[in-house]
Amino acid sequence: MLKILLLVVYFGVMIGIGLYCRKHATDVNGFVLGGRSVGPWLTAFAYGTSYFSAVVFVGYAGQFGWKYGIAATWAGIGNAILGSLLAWVVLGRRTRIMTQHLDSATMPQFFERRFNSKALKIVASVIIFIFLIPYTASLYNGLSRLFGMAFHIDYSVCIVLMAVLTAIYVIAGGYMATAINDFIQGIIMLFGIIVVVAAVLKSQGGFMAALEGLARVSDPAVSSAPGIFSSFFGPDPLNLFFVVLLTSLGTWGLPQMVQKFYAIKNEEAVKKGTIISTIFALVVAGGSYFLGGFGRLFSDKIDIAANGYDSIIPTMLENLSPALIALVVVLVLSASMSTLSSLVLASGSTLTIDFLKGFLVKKMEDKTQLLVIRILVVVFIAVSSILAMIQYKSSVTFIAQLMGISWGALAGSFMAPFLYSLYWKRTTKLSCWACFLFGSGLMLWNMLAKNTMPVILQSPINSGAVAMLAGLVIVPVVSWLSPAPDKEKVEQIFSCYDSTTNVKKTDSLGE
Repeated sequence: MLKILLLVVYFGVMIGIGLYCRKHATDVNGFVLGGRSVGPWLTAFAYGTSYFSAVVFVGYAGQFGWKYGIAATWAGIGNAILGSLLAWVVLGRRTRIMTQHLDSATMPQFFERRFNSKALKIVASVIIFIFLIPYTASLYNGLSRLFGMAFHIDYSVCIVLMAVLTAIYVIAGGYMATAINDFIQGIIMLFGIIVVVAAVLKSQGGFMAALEGLARVSDPAVSSAPGIFSSFFGPDPLNLFFVVLLTSLGTWGLPQMVQKFYAIKNEEAVKKGTIISTIFALVVAGGSYFLGGFGRLFSDKIDIAANGYDSIIPTMLENLSPALIALVVVLVLSASMSTLSSLVLASGSTLTIDFLKGFLVKKMEDKTQLLVIRILVVVFIAVSSILAMIQYKSSVTFIAQLMGISWGALAGSFMAPFLYSLYWKRTTKLSCWACFLFGSGLMLWNMLAKNTMPVILQSPINSGAVAMLAGLVIVPVVSWLSPAPDKEKVEQIFSCYDSTTNVKKTDSLGE
């Protein structure tokens, strides 16, 4: 009854906020960006909750905690420093300035106006729509395992419930409803992860006892070194490095993450948001991977061969008190619904603004665009739900693999072109094409015929990390080899950074 009561209250609040925010979603700018007037706390929490979901808490924390032991915590630290702190410092301000200057509401629209190419916009929107679907399916997978553990209900029921409720508040309130709900969901995540980690460690006799127990765990198939799962870098530092790269640098090229910077209100929001999102990531991601690192203490109850890595975290939590299990369910539900709402909003707006408008439909009024975006939100949720059910009832693909394919393709395609476009005037359209083809092509190869790839690239995680790093080389090389862009047009684009603004002495000493 406690679990059900908490869920009813939670769902009621989420839907109530969606209906309350209808006044902010009367046009495309309000629905997609919240009128570019979102403050630091809402923006930072929207960024963090879109970043971390059931994919991290159930999938990544379980799988990588099992593989690397306590060293998996490095992934959480990387998420905080590279994926949050540096992302805000490097991208936040410049993204807000240039996207407003170019009047772009989505990443594909940014590429179109930065490089004067409708073809770039169309292809980018197709890549986004295709590769966000497996990511969304992975959200359902992680959440449904927790629901199954807590309520013993069918996987399909969990998917339908989550899909319908998310659709209601996103369609009603748009970005502002998503941002406010993300704030509430973020608070639940912060409180929940601290309580859950403390409870699990207590069940093992406390932190030092759990660490000593982990030091006694051995797995000859992984490493013969004693205490390897409680060591600083774990049994496989190289593959752990790839995990840190994909899950941290990946945010720099994910449309649903970068789009948060479009909506920032002002300079103060950038500064505060940087600190808030970094602390949020350190607690939530660091706590999740830290928890997963103790998974092998429960190896007598876990059958990886039969149930997969995604069963590790649910097994670790199943003997907690009913109150704590209820908290875990709401925690993972919060993490997943916040990410899902961000994904469907990014996908629906991208497909409408960047693909249908001006390409298939030459003229589309603002009200029509708004209606189409809402319809596509429903379509995207339905397609990803069906894919999740098919995936569950056929061959098992672990959550980490689904997310790896999605993040690898999106970040491999977009991270480098977007980053260089904000800072380097010499970046060319051809370099964007090269990155689009390499990033999405490499991940399609991994998805369809990974056995033909070099061994180190057969993991979607490794392939995704390589796609991102390769883009940082591809863009400058291809840009130097291709004709320079029109100087006058580029200067006009970068002029947005040269305009002057008055600030207080506390922000600048002046001359």
